[in-house]
Amino acid sequence: MNPGKFITLEGIEGAGKSSHLAFIESWLKSKGLIVVRTREPGGTPLGESIRQILLDHRNTAMASDTELLLMFAARAQHLAELIKPALARGDWVLSDRFTDATYAYQGSGRAISSERIGVLENWVQGTLRPDLTILLDVPVDVGLQRAAERGEKDRFEREQAEFFARVREGYLSLARSTPGRYRVVDASCPLADVQDQIRITLEAWCQ
Repeated sequence: MNPGKFITLEGIEGAGKSSHLAFIESWLKSKGLIVVRTREPGGTPLGESIRQILLDHRNTAMASDTELLLMFAARAQHLAELIKPALARGDWVLSDRFTDATYAYQGSGRAISSERIGVLENWVQGTLRPDLTILLDVPVDVGLQRAAERGEKDRFEREQAEFFARVREGYLSLARSTPGRYRVVDASCPLADVQDQIRITLEAWCQ
């Protein structure tokens, strides 16, 4: 049995990941693939409990290192319980965020060095990396306006625009440094146009 493929979807708040994740899942299933859809932080009962701690807007005193370690604690469980078993079965895993989000948010956003993040990445993941990462890129002001329309903000959504500008640039820097894995999609376009970009990307990548 061939191992499955691992696709991740990344982007700042308001990039539309939830809507486009469903579109990607549907497209992959239309090709006869078995798809496991998941998210980070989360994906497992333990991971979802950690997610609640990370997103709770009352946890304003959380240190950056605590945030980083909680992200990787949830990820370690996610890999052991869901991602690795699914890939071993030959399923395709589709995740709303993965370690690139850590480099963007805790690295570029919180100013934690990429070297420190890399130590945890190698410890928790070994050699496992996504096969394809689709970055939904959107201007910060557009993303935050969209996010504001969703209701009460979580702990990350309450950050200032300058934070998200650093996160966005962190993502774009990752895309520039790993062009073989990354595909950047302009997510500021209307929904149908964004999905056309994603479909074209998937068709080209899956050939």
